[in-house]
Amino acid sequence: MLTIERIEALFASHGTEWYGGESISQTAHALQCAQLAEQAGEPDALVVAALLHDIGHLMLAESTTTDMRHQEAAADALAALFGEDVTEPVRLHVAAKRYLCAVDRSYFDTLSPASVQSLALQGGPYDAARAEAFAASAHADAAVRLRRYDDLAKVVDMATPPLAHYLAIAARCARAPL
Repeated sequence: MLTIERIEALFASHGTEWYGGESISQTAHALQCAQLAEQAGEPDALVVAALLHDIGHLMLAESTTTDMRHQEAAADALAALFGEDVTEPVRLHVAAKRYLCAVDRSYFDTLSPASVQSLALQGGPYDAARAEAFAASAHADAAVRLRRYDDLAKVVDMATPPLAHYLAIAARCARAPL
């Protein structure tokens, strides 16, 4: 089960690993994504979702027996600590990429090479019916906003607030007192 302390430990133990094929670490990507959401004036829950959207990668780094669908692993693990306003944008951030590729032809051109590669592994762009179903889901708008922050959060050496700043926001969003 995840706690704020466990999340901090995951970043400490696996956050220095490269973020996919990008030139930044997992932690730098998470901090940049959270900072972009915070600067955009997003609610605290979406700032936390932005910080933790890839926590599944850090969790799965410790396991060779877990399904590698990082977004599902993350959302499921976070559900004990946070409500759907955090977990569902996390769960849907991959679907949001597939949706955006289906409905906005220019979006694909903005993806990094590593993101294009992961898109193929994730099933490629949605067809029209799946895109429509995604758009109708309750957390689609938040997931799309998270996705856009995710795409921008790949800047080498970008200054961000420290992890502790965002973990304090996460603690305020948590369901139970820590």
